[in-house]
Amino acid sequence: MVRDRKEERTGFQESAPYHPDYDLQTDFVMVYGMDDTMPQRIQEWKDKGYVVHLMTGVAWGTYNDYLDGEIDGETHWDEAQMDRDGEMIVHGKEPIIPYMVPTVSFGKYIAERIRAAVDSGVEAIHLEEPEFWVNGGYSESFKREWQLYYKEPWSPPQSSPDAQFRASKLKAYLYTRVLDRLCTEMKDYALKRYNRILRFYVPTHSLINYTQWRIVSPQSRLIELPSVDGYIAQIWTGTSRTPNVYEGVRKERTFETAYLEYGVMQELVRSTDRRMWFLHDPIEDNPNYTWADYKQNYLKTVAASLLHPGVSHYEVAPWPRRIFKGTYPSDEGTHKERIPPDYATTLLHVMHTLGNMDQDNIETEGESPRIGVLIADSAMFQRMKPEPEAPNAGKYVGTDPEGFQEDGDTELLDFSPFYGLALPLLKHGIPVRPVQLDNVRRYPHYLAPYRVLLLSYEYMKPEHSDIHYALAQWVQDGGALIYVGDDSDPYHNIRAWWNDDQRRESTHTIYPSPREHLFEQLGLKLEQEGIHPVGKGAMYWLPVHPAACASSKASADQLRQTVKETWERLQDTNFRWEAKHYFKIKRGPYIIASVLEESISEEPLIIPGPVVDLFDPDLHVRQEVRLAPGEQALLYDITAGRPQQDKVSLISASSRIEDLTITNTGFQCVAKGPTNMQATARFYCPFEPISVCSIDQHQTVLAEWKWDSKSKTVLLNYGHGSKNKVEIQVRWDHENAKAKT
Repeated sequence: MVRDRKEERTGFQESAPYHPDYDLQTDFVMVYGMDDTMPQRIQEWKDKGYVVHLMTGVAWGTYNDYLDGEIDGETHWDEAQMDRDGEMIVHGKEPIIPYMVPTVSFGKYIAERIRAAVDSGVEAIHLEEPEFWVNGGYSESFKREWQLYYKEPWSPPQSSPDAQFRASKLKAYLYTRVLDRLCTEMKDYALKRYNRILRFYVPTHSLINYTQWRIVSPQSRLIELPSVDGYIAQIWTGTSRTPNVYEGVRKERTFETAYLEYGVMQELVRSTDRRMWFLHDPIEDNPNYTWADYKQNYLKTVAASLLHPGVSHYEVAPWPRRIFKGTYPSDEGTHKERIPPDYATTLLHVMHTLGNMDQDNIETEGESPRIGVLIADSAMFQRMKPEPEAPNAGKYVGTDPEGFQEDGDTELLDFSPFYGLALPLLKHGIPVRPVQLDNVRRYPHYLAPYRVLLLSYEYMKPEHSDIHYALAQWVQDGGALIYVGDDSDPYHNIRAWWNDDQRRESTHTIYPSPREHLFEQLGLKLEQEGIHPVGKGAMYWLPVHPAACASSKASADQLRQTVKETWERLQDTNFRWEAKHYFKIKRGPYIIASVLEESISEEPLIIPGPVVDLFDPDLHVRQEVRLAPGEQALLYDITAGRPQQDKVSLISASSRIEDLTITNTGFQCVAKGPTNMQATARFYCPFEPISVCSIDQHQTVLAEWKWDSKSKTVLLNYGHGSKNKVEIQVRWDHENAKAKT
């Protein structure tokens, strides 16, 4: 009944000391920040039974002692990221907290600070958000790193596409280097000093979001580092509400964007032994939205994440203190208020349910085509207009995309080349997944689950030629590749393997674009648009820029028709092309569904019961659930989850339930959770109760309860007590129960 905390299925991060009001009762906690209070905070959370990790920023933080020269007698302000105007790129202004260039010296400084956390006994360390802004690359330290890496004088990143691409590639390398050194050194220290295997993880935004927000981060490069044990996918309302364009309309599409973001992070670690946690945030960094807005978008991101069953570990919240003790605008906008009690109860239900998502039985609605859209780390490397004088140059004025000066550069910020390939399929209920192109060369069977892949080099580039050999072999073996592109991207002319002088001198062919090399590997001599047979598979060339596929309904229809025709060419009888206006999956007894807006139907999705609505704080048993476009559901199938012989079993609780004991006259358990919180729980219960009470420090209080005779379940209402836990006792009539049996 009780999940071992060492499974680390759920956790949260918090910079504040322990407090019973936000004791979420997950498996682990990430104590955030390295200061004089860190050892005490670590011990406080340990004393409450948590597995304790440490989290700290690796690109920014209160590192002013290092910057001011207090550590080694040398100032290090030249290691701050800087834009072309000589302005520092900052994360905070009071005090000034710049984003850092990850030099060797900076890595040594961070290592010394982490050593204290290792001494305090943490079991894992999370080095958060290794981020280098695309519009950076002008500081003196970066110029030195350029000379060492490229063995040539520094070039201003925005002077040409080649300089921009090379600068961003170097940025990714620098963070890969510092993470490798940090993690390796600290693992060695922990093993030698304490005989302890220390683990390292990297909390990071998705590749899609970093590309859209124009930030460079190592992403798939970290998979090649044995010292890095995995990631946290930092996806939440703040990233997923970033607008994109579909059928010519630019707007927020939180569910769809989150679905793609979680999808690419699942694919990042597929075929590896690396751990991935999916993050959810019940609010977001922007404090100006209402609770109703936060809740609506939170439910969208939760549903989007659960539609990717390859991941079953979750960070349930960052900063629970700001969620459960902060104030935000009321729906009327007249004042600020604390979290509504119903929303707080729903959050806790979801958080505890997430710990049960490692289910063996996964069922999807019908069998859908296995389709992917390829995306590579190099998409982050070509995200800035080259010349400062260009009419759409633009520049960031902060670290939030809302601070972007939209002086005609909206099209660049939208990342339409990628969304133009993904959204037309997603909006018609096709479970398209972003596929990490860089992994194709790392894992021989990485592409095996897919039958159709969409590819374009108009928004990214293949960093290695052997990627094409793997793609060509996959097509030969029966896959269908759809290439969308017109060779118009100026980044085709960067210095790269497909066009460098060494290839010319060795009589190898020089290719104007990497597409031509790919087509050659596919045996396509004639570059004609349309479909071409290749071995057991096929290749379709659609010679348009992929951003055009986002511009209108006609262009989206053209892409959908292209994919459908190519799919049907495979003559695969195991799958049918079936457009629908929803996504639905079953993970064990849990049903997750989302109905799409801007899709093929406005009709509601009807899900038959009996089910328990886990987004409902009162956990109503419903005989039918109707979801309108734009709505999501997380349901518990009562029939599928019913235990054998109708034993007492938990369906859902807004508490951590432990010590469940069943007797002839009823059952009892311990419920743990935040103080000052109203809680609910629904149990399978073979007999109608006659009394329910909660015991808090030997004080017994009658609790409210409701019996549902059809489902043989009971709903309990109780508080968590003064010490974050209460004992719940449920009693039934033993003699009457015997007679019924």
